[in-house]
Amino acid sequence: MSHEPALDLAQITDPHNVTPELRQELINCWIAVTNAGGAAGFPFPPVADHDVTPVADKLLGRLDPQQSRLLIAKTDGVLAGWVILNRDSYRLIGHWGTIHHLQTHPDWRGRGIGAALVHELRKIARDELGLEQLHLAARGGEGLEDFYGRLGWREVGRWPGALRLAPDDARDEVLMILAPL
Repeated sequence: MSHEPALDLAQITDPHNVTPELRQELINCWIAVTNAGGAAGFPFPPVADHDVTPVADKLLGRLDPQQSRLLIAKTDGVLAGWVILNRDSYRLIGHWGTIHHLQTHPDWRGRGIGAALVHELRKIARDELGLEQLHLAARGGEGLEDFYGRLGWREVGRWPGALRLAPDDARDEVLMILAPL
C-alpha cells in the first residue's frame, strides 16, 4: 500500500512574503503546466522563464490581504499547485471574488490537489474576506467544466468561440460561479 505525502496549504497575502525560492517554484510550475497543455493563461506553448516571469511578478506584486491572495499547496516541501483569489475594490461587486490560474504541477496531477486548493480558497473567501460568491472563466474543451462542477460550481454562460488557439481551434470561454459560499 503506497502512502501519499501530506498536503500542506499556505496562504500568502503580502508580496514581501514570497521568497525568491517560492517565486521560482511558482514560475517553474506555470511553465510545466502550460507546456503540458494546461489552460493556465498562456495559450501558446511552449513557454519559458522569460515569458512567465513578468506575468508572475505582476500577480505576486498585487498580493494584498484585502484584495488578492495566493494559496499554495506543497507536498514533501515541493510546490504541487497554486491559485490566486482576487477581490474587486469596486463596491458594487465587492461581495464576490474571482479565481485565477488554478494549477497543479503535472507531476502531482490526479491526487486531489486542485480540489483541495479550491475547497480551501472557498473557506478563505467566505470566512476571511466575507465574500458571498466566486467567479471564474475557464477554457472550454478541456474538461474544466466537469472538474469545477464536481466541486459545486455551475456554468452561468459562455462566450462562444472567444478563445482562438489556432485558425481551426476556437474554444468557448466558460463562465462559472460558486454561490453561496
